[in-house]
Amino acid sequence: MRLKRSIGLLAIGVTASLILAACGDDDDNAADSSGATAAPAGTGASTATTAAASEEKVELSVLIGDDPYTGVTMDALTKQFTADHPNVTFKIEKRPGGADGDNIVKTKLATGEMNDIFAYNSGSLLQALNPAQSIVDLTGDPMLANVADSFLPSVTQDAKIYGVPYGTGMGGGLLYNKKVFADNGIEIPNTWDEFSAAMDKLKTAGVVPVGGTFGDTWTSQLFVLADYYNVAAADPDWATKYTANQAHYADTPAAMAGFEHLQEAYDKGWYNDDYLSAKFDTGPQSLADGEFAVYPMLTFALGSMTPESLPNVGFFGQPGTSADDHGMTLWMPAAAYIAKTSDHVDVAKQFLAFIASVAGSDVMNTASPPQGPLLINGATLPADVPAAVTDMQAYVDAGKVTPALEFVSPVKGPNLEKITVEVASGQKDAQAAAKSYDEDVKKQAQQLGLPGWD
Repeated sequence: MRLKRSIGLLAIGVTASLILAACGDDDDNAADSSGATAAPAGTGASTATTAAASEEKVELSVLIGDDPYTGVTMDALTKQFTADHPNVTFKIEKRPGGADGDNIVKTKLATGEMNDIFAYNSGSLLQALNPAQSIVDLTGDPMLANVADSFLPSVTQDAKIYGVPYGTGMGGGLLYNKKVFADNGIEIPNTWDEFSAAMDKLKTAGVVPVGGTFGDTWTSQLFVLADYYNVAAADPDWATKYTANQAHYADTPAAMAGFEHLQEAYDKGWYNDDYLSAKFDTGPQSLADGEFAVYPMLTFALGSMTPESLPNVGFFGQPGTSADDHGMTLWMPAAAYIAKTSDHVDVAKQFLAFIASVAGSDVMNTASPPQGPLLINGATLPADVPAAVTDMQAYVDAGKVTPALEFVSPVKGPNLEKITVEVASGQKDAQAAAKSYDEDVKKQAQQLGLPGWD
């Protein structure tokens, strides 16, 4: 997880360190009640006969992040799978988050020492792992039948699919205080113009419209990143053009709008007085307590609110220009992958099939309450999830979601959070910021060796 380094990489941390993400599926035809599938012969280094059929004793090693959500849910999943498959045991290894964790994953893959199964980010970070050489190709496997279509591009490279969802997705947009809205006669805005008018109304009423916690600079990116649903609505091919260096933020009005929203919030004084120094650890609860009206954030922030305050908070996607097409940018969860060096690929596939099943989703939801929409076809949210999660799920059910840009393009500049802080503090206007980010992106694309960026 790179919560404080890159918003979209918060794929599954559900508590204060995690998000959701994001950020699955099950197969009734090829799976038994545990989600196990019959793996094809000749896959990976294992024998064609699965351990489940032969009762051969197998130990699967699993590498996971050290965030609480992953630890709790993996423990629950492995215990249930072992109960159904007593010949299989697990050895769990944890790695740190951020750059240190990335380096461990890359080193293990490069040296052939990767665990049988590992949980890691989907989206742009996967592209850097050279999955064709290091990760088992799951294309065509029955376990994928119940994975939400919206998730698959985030684990796909060159038309090959390499992972299944691990955890829930995360909504990117506006968390809002329902009581503050009701007390001030504010309804959910469906366009940015409506949102802007609502924020102006709140400020006039003496309410702080927008919470900022830019002392943690990564939190400054949401107005830009959460606007991608609207960018894709304006040009469904924009991500492809962007990846090929044929479209840019500074020359695409819909893409530059996020920077303009940041500038408008600064120009109109929507933020709390200490927004440039306040830290994330105070933001979610401040929203829940009504200290400001909305908080641009990923929905993992729900995990940082007290249970009794969660009913005060709702969620809506960042509005664009069309009231008829108000959607949500979706951060995908992390994924579970199988290393090509595994000696137990067939059994590992059975476990991934369980993770990607309705039964597996139920196990994870029991172990740790979901804080975002489910990406497993047929899986349902528990009745007692926070209202904001139900709000997010409504966008998924209506088909009004688009994966965040970093899940459909490998291009993401490392300095976006610095640039967005410059806009939010009045140091740079939207146009200059968009140009700066285009230059930042160019450097990263060239390092990746992407065509068209020479």
